Parts: sequence; structure tokens; C-alpha cells
Amino acid sequence: MRATSRQQPAGLRPAEAAFAAELHQVRPDLDAAFAAALPGARAAVLARLWRALRIEPLPLVPGLRARLSGPDRRPYDVDAPASGYAVRLDDEAFTHPATLLEALALPGSGTLLAEVEHSVASLALSRAGTGTGAGAAPSLDPLGSLEAAERSIVDGHPYHPCCRSRPGFTVADQLAFAPEHGADVALELVVLPPERTVAVGDWPGWLRDEHGAALLPVHPWQAREVLPGLGLTPTGRTLPAAPLMSVRTLAPLDGGPHLKTSLSLRMTSSVRDISGGSVRNAPAISALLEGLVARLDGSLRITRNLAAAAALVDGEPSPDLAVIVRESPTVGLRPGERVVPLATLAAHPLKTEDPAAWLAAFARLAWPPLLTLWNLGVALEAHGQNLLLVLDGADRPVRLVYRDLNDIRVAPRRLSRAGEEVPLTGHVVSDDPLVLRRKLLGSLLGGAFGGLVSGFGGGDRVLEDRLWQAVAVEARSLAPELLDDPADRRALLEQPVPVKALTLMRLDGGPTGDRWTETPNPLA
Repeated sequence: MRATSRQQPAGLRPAEAAFAAELHQVRPDLDAAFAAALPGARAAVLARLWRALRIEPLPLVPGLRARLSGPDRRPYDVDAPASGYAVRLDDEAFTHPATLLEALALPGSGTLLAEVEHSVASLALSRAGTGTGAGAAPSLDPLGSLEAAERSIVDGHPYHPCCRSRPGFTVADQLAFAPEHGADVALELVVLPPERTVAVGDWPGWLRDEHGAALLPVHPWQAREVLPGLGLTPTGRTLPAAPLMSVRTLAPLDGGPHLKTSLSLRMTSSVRDISGGSVRNAPAISALLEGLVARLDGSLRITRNLAAAAALVDGEPSPDLAVIVRESPTVGLRPGERVVPLATLAAHPLKTEDPAAWLAAFARLAWPPLLTLWNLGVALEAHGQNLLLVLDGADRPVRLVYRDLNDIRVAPRRLSRAGEEVPLTGHVVSDDPLVLRRKLLGSLLGGAFGGLVSGFGGGDRVLEDRLWQAVAVEARSLAPELLDDPADRRALLEQPVPVKALTLMRLDGGPTGDRWTETPNPLA
């Protein structure tokens, strides 16, 4: 039977039509580029959805999975497929992820459907605004500076169908605030009266007014949409800053520490506010990690939390008005060195004559500190956004930098054996070995290493196998001396890799928190 297609070339889904109409009002010069970017954006999001359908325990009608077919897509692939990419259900070809979702009729998929539609339109806008067809901004050298490296990630999360979903942002907001569009952001400064402030750490003098009161940097979207309801108003003073990959973390243009701000809208899976627990934990978790990292050989540096503050609303820290001040990843760079997120290296692979040798050198650098911390009782969420690499002038791996300490996991029982107390509370604390394994291995093997292998391999499966072998050789040689628990060694080297079930987590009616699935272990 001949395959048919639900994709009508001239037709637009509702979110696409809404984006196109608003774009015409604010940037009519991008109309043609947006229309041209839509087919590729649909293909990119569809590829992510196809990955989810292959590996996640989604509530499909029994037997439906066997009726689905599509292109080869390994769990670690990060490439951006060309327009025309299709997944088939029986004899019908789907080139739009939203129409495929409608045909699958997953229970609780109403919100997911809306977010996937938004993701397609938003991704097309990102590509149109940067003049790219598949994710690289030609006007930027992705290795030229940290800010350029952050802004060069046009396509968002490499594995999430909601990779560019930003409901709550208008088209004008995206053009003004999203890092890939290149505009700087004017953070509003709000005076926090002492009686309405909870602050920890050493609040910097450059964030105080002439009377010594704390000035809280507030994202302009937050100032417009949320601040009026909290009874606070900006001072009229602003702080110009460059938005980084996470959108709500920004680098002041005058340099110095970075600012992680509250942004109370959902991007990919989470609302990006800052809990009171994260504010209160910020200095303590930083001090704990700083002490543990000092035991290592200098191959890993953490970006310390220097201070944190939140406005008190009804006596409690407001997650909608909080900020964490943390060191820049550029601190400590030596002449000729530069630091880039691993996500940037996956999207824009280095030009090297021997990628397997380069990846082996990176693995020799990465495994010892990350496995040692895991063994001591700290699992870092070492995915491509949080884990950065310092390169020397010849683009060789030199050191690791880890940022964003608020979603790691620490195990008090393990740490007590290492002579460390854990002055922390909340979601970061867990003695469950499975929680630690999921946190580290899901992000590192399932994300960071996978992205590098896919980026260097470029779809050449023979080369990708060689690259994984280079990573595996280093892991097998180091695991026996760095991991005391045989179960941890098995989890690293033999058992399936736990990865987040990103699409399952966006279905309505399910439990809150992370959901997990498993993929084959490339080190086995």
C-alpha cells in the first residue's frame, strides 16, 4: 500500500500560525526565514519524539509500538535531520511530531501536544533569527568566548521533544531574551528591605544601594509578569548582562560572577524558579563541594555559590524572586586557555585528525574526579550544560569545570565514611545508591559522552563504535581503583544506562518528579 502523509506543505499548525502572525508584527524581515525554517524544525522535534517512542515506557495502546517504523536513531544521537524526516504508523508517514502525537492518542498527552507544537514553532524562530538551518550560528565563533559558546546552541536540548518549548514567552520576548538571538538583557534591580529579605553568603557590594540595602537582580520578563503581584517595584536601575544557555542565568557585561535568576515559566520540563531550599543550601553545598574537590588533583573546579537571596512573601522565601550569585566558569583560566560547555563541543565538534585519541584524552581527564566524587557520596549532574571543558591553545583537554550545584545528589552515609558532615536538607540529599547512579550516569554517559560521540561521529556508526571503545577503555582501567562498591562498578561498565524519560514526564496525570528509562550501555 502506498504511504500517505498528513503534512500539508502549505498548512500551519495553530502554534506555527500564531508565531508567524506575531513575527510579522514585530520582525517582518524574518517572515521568509521563519517559513523556510519550519520543515527542518519539524524534523528536528520529530527525531526527538521518535527517540522517546523507541526507549521510553510510554502508555501506548498494546501492539502499537510494533506498528511504528522510522529512521535509525540511537539514544545518543544529537544530529539535526533534514526536512522530510518521517516516522510511519502502519502505511501512513508523519513528518510533523504533533500529527504523530494526535494519531498515537497517548493518555494525558494534551499538554505535551501543545508543548511540542510550541517547540517546533519556537525552534523555527530560533533558526530564523540566527540565520541557521541546523543549529550553528555562522556569525559567532562557538569557541571564541564563553558567551559565544553559550549562544551557539540554537536547537536546545538534544533529546527532548520540548527542546525549544517556552510557553509564556511571546515572539518578541524570545527575540529579546533568548541567548541564541544574541541580544543582551537589562536586569531590573529591586531594593529588598531587610525585613523582607533572606540572604546567605557574602552579598556583593556591587549589588547594594547607597544605604547598604540588597539589590536583587530580576529578569525583565519576571519584573513585567510576576513582580507587580509581589508588591515590589524596580528601582529604575538596570544591570546589562548576556543570557547564557539556560536563559535565566546571565553574565554581567562588566564581568564578574554570574547571576542565576528566577524565571517562573516552563522551559522543556521545568518551571525555572529558585526554591527557598536552594537559596538556603547555596553556600553550604558550595563549601562541601569545594572541600571535596580540594582532595583531587586539580582536574576539576566547581563554580562556587558566593551568595544567594530571596524576597520573603508571607514569611517564606519566594521562588519567584530569588537569585544565586556564582563564580564564572572563566575564573582561573590561564593565558591561551578557553572554557566551553560540552554541549557546544557536541553541536560544533572540534576539527581533529584523530577524534578517538582526543576523546580518550578527555575520558582520562573526566573519569577520575567524577568517579571519585561518586565514590565519596556526591553525584554531579554532569550533562553538556553543567559540565564545561577548559581547552589549551591546541584544543587539548586541560581541566573540567562544573557549575550549578543545586541539583546534584549527596549521600550522607557515604560522606560520613570520608569524614564529611552534610549540613544540607531537601531534594539534594539521598543515601539511595540508585539515585546517585541515575544522577551521574544518566547525565554523563547518557548525555555528555553521548553528545561528544555523536558530534564527532557524525552518523558514521563504525567511527562511533571506535569512539565509545576509547571511552570504555579508560573507564574499565580506572573503575576498579576508584569505585569501592562492586554494584557501582557494574552499573558503570555492564548494566543498562539510566536516562530520564523526558517525554513520559510531560504527560498529564503522572507522578511529579523525574521518571526514568534505560538504554544499552555503550561501555559494556
